[in-house]
Amino acid sequence: MFPEKLLLAIADNFCCQYVHLYPDRKPLLLSPLNECGVQKFVSTTLRPTLLSYPELYSWEGCASFVSEFLSLEPLDPPIDLPRHLYSPTWLMQTQRGSCFDFSTLLCSLLLGAGYNAYCVSGYAVKEMCLLNQSLQECPLLVTHVKGKATGQKRQVKKYSVKPPRDLRSGFEQRQEERRQADAQAILLKKQQEAERLQEEQERLPPDPLLGLRVHCWVLILSGNREVPENFFINPLTGKSLSTTHKCFLGIESIWNHQNYWVNMQDCRFGCAEMNFDLGDAVKWEYLLYGTTGQSLLLIPDMKKQQEAEDDEEEEVDEPKVFEMPPSWVNQINISQQDMETRCPGGMKVIQYRKAKLEKFAPYLLPDGLVTRLTSYSDLDCTQPSTVKEWYQHRHDHLEERELKKTSNVTIEHFRPGRSYALKSHRYITMTPETERQMDFYSHARADGLARRVEMPFEMTETFEDRPDFMYHRHVVFGKRVKVFGPSNTEAPDQGQRPLQKVVERFNRDRSKPAGEDVAERIFLVSEDRIQVTYHREDDRIIPAWRNFIKPRDSGDSQNPHSFTPQMASTFQVDPFEKPSKNLFLYEMLVHMMKEEESVALRVKESEKEVRAILGVREQEESSIELHISIYNTARNERARCHREALERTAKEERLQQEEKELDFLAPLLAQLGDPENLTRQAALQLRNDCLADLKQRLIDKANLIQARFERETQELQQKQQWYQKNQLTMTKEDEDEYLAYCSDAMFRIHILKLRLSRHKDKAPQKYLALDEKLRRDPRLANHL
Repeated sequence: MFPEKLLLAIADNFCCQYVHLYPDRKPLLLSPLNECGVQKFVSTTLRPTLLSYPELYSWEGCASFVSEFLSLEPLDPPIDLPRHLYSPTWLMQTQRGSCFDFSTLLCSLLLGAGYNAYCVSGYAVKEMCLLNQSLQECPLLVTHVKGKATGQKRQVKKYSVKPPRDLRSGFEQRQEERRQADAQAILLKKQQEAERLQEEQERLPPDPLLGLRVHCWVLILSGNREVPENFFINPLTGKSLSTTHKCFLGIESIWNHQNYWVNMQDCRFGCAEMNFDLGDAVKWEYLLYGTTGQSLLLIPDMKKQQEAEDDEEEEVDEPKVFEMPPSWVNQINISQQDMETRCPGGMKVIQYRKAKLEKFAPYLLPDGLVTRLTSYSDLDCTQPSTVKEWYQHRHDHLEERELKKTSNVTIEHFRPGRSYALKSHRYITMTPETERQMDFYSHARADGLARRVEMPFEMTETFEDRPDFMYHRHVVFGKRVKVFGPSNTEAPDQGQRPLQKVVERFNRDRSKPAGEDVAERIFLVSEDRIQVTYHREDDRIIPAWRNFIKPRDSGDSQNPHSFTPQMASTFQVDPFEKPSKNLFLYEMLVHMMKEEESVALRVKESEKEVRAILGVREQEESSIELHISIYNTARNERARCHREALERTAKEERLQQEEKELDFLAPLLAQLGDPENLTRQAALQLRNDCLADLKQRLIDKANLIQARFERETQELQQKQQWYQKNQLTMTKEDEDEYLAYCSDAMFRIHILKLRLSRHKDKAPQKYLALDEKLRRDPRLANHL
């Protein structure tokens, strides 16, 4: 008996005993039909497979792939086991299946990856069986609250200064705390009432089939792959759940590629108190004896035969172990395209509580969109509040975009490598000189710009790691003055916003004294004043500062700035320090005026850069391009054309080589020394030799066929003579052998006769065809 048939017989016997002992329990899923209508044991439908994709080396990657790759077909009716269990290879083609098909494919991948995985047949709640996630929070919206780290207690020093005495009224503090507690209790009560009303609104009607809906999922036991504890995997969602989760209501049986176990434990309280020690025969009844079981259930005939053999033997032998036959399923193969496409049709929509998640395959949409998460403010999902999108393979390096519908604010995030090292962009509209915020990769910019915040009349820039230690610049603009009349080409900056105030702040430069290290400088352009504040000394509480009033242009080209002591005011922290001389103050004023001009130029460059970035973004959004790797030959048009050109060239070279190898004049030309130019006599000699050679080969072939025909005829005659002599003493077998030989010989003679006749008919045609070909050959055509 074949191992598969024997296994089906064992399974039928096991089922008969199970039904006899437990008539109240539901039947087991042992030998369903496959896609061809053939009974197969469930364990042989599993095919442990390890694929070459790194993301399928972990259970998270396998579960995510299966949940996204397949579409669910709910069980009908939901309380009965399926009649069919399709193979994983069939699922890879159809991409549709029940929860049992999901679990079979997932368990095959997990077993191949080295996990101790099992398929579980049991019962679950309605939402899990029908893949209804409308009451669950979207995983992308769940914020992981990190526990606050307990601060270390301050060490009390023996000679520390005592804190000042608290002179506040204790009674007033207690009254204030009581009022705050009452207000907080009222607010908490309102929140609880609102949550209760919302829960009542979201609460689903009671399920009449609670505890009867059949479901299949995957169990992973601890031990292999450093799994610390047992857990379940819901193959429909790809999420891991605890073995005590309330959604699982009971287990009937589990199986892997080696054995089958039936649960003998009480499931009135779900799976919370279930023990998964499969070696415990009291809690788990197994099908096969061996490394994964303790007993062997044999059919009655096999039992009698084994008992008879045991009685004949004096020594008691160990029971024979029946091993699980190998899987009948073909090798599971997942193509690179399936790994990229994942979802059926390249698109999948999942509805969560107040959210909708859409997944797209790479390169499916022209804008490179791969994920879109829409958040809603109501339970009916009719009022969107936030739309978050993720992109891949875009030339503009856009990774993420978030649109807040309530405030109409858009936030974009970019990968490193784009122009101006833009990292993120927050804006309401793409119009310049409006509210926006730009973050940059500061290490990729020469000026160290990290952030730029722009308002209609203000602009704030933040810098990092600059050699001049500047970290902040704040610019205040004024309103533009409308100029009426013809445009003045000599004033190209009349469209720029006028500067009113520029504030720059600097970090401490330890190579300079604090009194000479500028901490802040303010250019009051509209008031013609400059304020310079220095860093504070370590033992001082106030810094030094200097204020300047810019002089007006006197009209003298040699001395354009007329300086007076009243234009500079100074505050020195050290009263004993000598005051600065007028010459020093004058030189400093001139330096500050030059710095003001350079700052104005840098501000104009910043405005110009903002307009350039906005222009590039508008152009990129109007004509979106996706980056295609040179190794992606399926989508890279340039690489595909290059590959086709190489294949075409190789094919042409191969054809030329074949034509060169089939040159019928090559041996004859070699005898003449391969001359470049042939004479008429040589050409005629080549023609005659070539035709003579063909004629001789045709004659040899005809002689060969004739010789074989004569030999077969002679052998048949000899065999007939032998039959005539021994006809009376021959057995039935010899006579049958003689008749078979005569039939084969007559067939061979007939074939040889046809070949000879056909050869005689075609020989003159071949001779004339070669003569015509020689006359058309470019090497002989001029001489013939």
